[in-house]
Amino acid sequence: MCNLYRMTATVDEMKRLFGSFTGDRTNVQAQEAIYPDQTAPVIRRVAGELTLETMTWGIPGWSDKQRPITNVRNLESGFWKPMLSSPDAKVLVPVSQFCEWTGEKGAKRKVWFGMRDDPLFAFAGLCRQTADGMRYAFLTTEPNSLVAPVHPKAMPVIVGHQDYASWLESDYRTAVELALPYPSEEMKIMG
Repeated sequence: MCNLYRMTATVDEMKRLFGSFTGDRTNVQAQEAIYPDQTAPVIRRVAGELTLETMTWGIPGWSDKQRPITNVRNLESGFWKPMLSSPDAKVLVPVSQFCEWTGEKGAKRKVWFGMRDDPLFAFAGLCRQTADGMRYAFLTTEPNSLVAPVHPKAMPVIVGHQDYASWLESDYRTAVELALPYPSEEMKIMG
């Protein structure tokens, strides 16, 4: 379960990756460590236009006793299906690297993953209006061969450049079809 990532790209770098968007402010700060319940930038489509927004990571679940959900794995769940079916609930989460932990309890260390050729990529995310404002989570899937030795349970769903529009406009079936492990040969361990 990925509960730490970083986003250090500038607005100009995001524009090169996602295309033109509204909300393009010059003061998006680099974030070396983004944990649950922190705010971070997301890209979503609003009234037909790409928009850069800041949201809090973690969508409240169906019980007041549970912590906000950061990773969406069960795509068949009645809780997630309405969001997976609605283009209004889709976001792209800009990411520079994501972290998985390895080692035994008390001696765990961070392993950072990124793209081989790109300093920026995007997770497939969902968003929802809550009493505390807009919040997001991102999808996870089976790990690819690079991530599996470190974290054999799951990895974030990374959306390829060619699928950004498809993800943001997707219906349920298309969203599920895009929730695949990213090709390991296009990724690398950063440290």
